[in-house]
Amino acid sequence: MAKAPAKAGKKKSFKKKEKKVVPMGVVYIQATFNNTIITFTDPLGNVLAWSSSGSLGFRGSRKGTPFAAQQASLTAANKVKEYGFRVAEVRVSGPGAGRESAVRALATVGIEVRQIKDTTPIPHNGCRPPKRRRV
Repeated sequence: MAKAPAKAGKKKSFKKKEKKVVPMGVVYIQATFNNTIITFTDPLGNVLAWSSSGSLGFRGSRKGTPFAAQQASLTAANKVKEYGFRVAEVRVSGPGAGRESAVRALATVGIEVRQIKDTTPIPHNGCRPPKRRRV
């Protein structure tokens, strides 16, 4: 079956999507022993960009390294530069190796770090910890 010829006079008009400008926001760094996840949000908590060591192709024990955390932080920071992101409040959570290197990578990209806050959950004698490792 042949297609009907398209109407020559009609063109669809699309609205150009505006990029919102977010000069400051919050950076959440979740550093576990196995991975590091970096999330950039606006002050209300809406996610602008994120990256993790695993999403960059690091696999296995290399995901938890400081270098992988640095690369993830650089990737997410470059994504968020499109929004005009310049000033950040950093919230670090977890005991992982990539805590400091992820924060340091933000400074190298040119994001001004105003405040660093440790939000690692600390139990007040809650759950019993796992048995001690024997290596």
